[in-house]
Amino acid sequence: MKPTILGIDISKKKFHAALMLENGKTKPKVFSNDPEKFNELLTWPNRHHVTSIHACMEATSIYGEALAEFLYEAGFTVSVVNPARIKGFAKGELLRTKTDQVDAALIARFCAAIRPPAWLPLSPEVKERQALLRRLESLMEIQQQEKNLLETATGTIAKSIESHLEYLEQAISQTKEPISGHFYQHPNLKAQRDLLTTIPGIGEHSAAVILAEIGTVQAYKNARQVAAHAGLTPVERKSGSSVNGKPRLSRMGNARLRNGLYWPAIVAWRHNPLLKTFGDRLLARGKAKMQVIGAVMRKLLHLAFGILKSNKPFDPNFLSTAP
Repeated sequence: MKPTILGIDISKKKFHAALMLENGKTKPKVFSNDPEKFNELLTWPNRHHVTSIHACMEATSIYGEALAEFLYEAGFTVSVVNPARIKGFAKGELLRTKTDQVDAALIARFCAAIRPPAWLPLSPEVKERQALLRRLESLMEIQQQEKNLLETATGTIAKSIESHLEYLEQAISQTKEPISGHFYQHPNLKAQRDLLTTIPGIGEHSAAVILAEIGTVQAYKNARQVAAHAGLTPVERKSGSSVNGKPRLSRMGNARLRNGLYWPAIVAWRHNPLLKTFGDRLLARGKAKMQVIGAVMRKLLHLAFGILKSNKPFDPNFLSTAP
């Protein structure tokens, strides 16, 4: 017997829930997004004689994390879905009305039709590492912005930027320290990082980003699912004679993971014999340089996933060079 579907549209202070009944219609209800009141959501389905639930929500940064973890601990099957997938589903339904309650019902219908894979919560150590790396990324972005502004700044503005850059340099250094220490506090994570750095093109920082952004390896059935999570799966654009565009990356995924793979892919194309052969062959076939980099990024992520799954270091014979 399939579980009853529960669509959830979440925001900072509240969330709208849509319970899908046997007749396909949805029963709406609004709840407070306060962890102390989450128990109210558990009692509501019981009134409709529901015992098994598959809850589905969009990946909305920090707003849904506590609820997803609560439902998981309560025994629900939980799916946390990229909002772009829900948006695409809505286009297929020609849905024009957009309210929180309509969105909750839409998410429920998406879940019933697609049955997305179950979500697994991150371990505390992975969550901590992810938070540290994202903080570092944020600080480095601000630092680069300030450096760009300094090139044309003068007088008081230049002094202000220089002062801010000094602060940022210190903050970046203070953030890097616990990142390094974090791996030594968790030997299993350090072992995973060390395995990834056996791949030519991936250094310690890139390995840390990959580990932080893919989360739990066991949450993915295969390398293609990881590539989809990163938005690195190719999208064909063909429709009769009217549309025949070049394939492109979907980009419907984790932008941080994609960004973290960009420079490693360029290095790997130059120095990783396996990926150099692969990239050069694509270039010889007439692929654009950015298309080749995207393909190398995807292969690099496939390699990383295979190494983490097998718990074995890089082997140049591990992956076929066929695209």
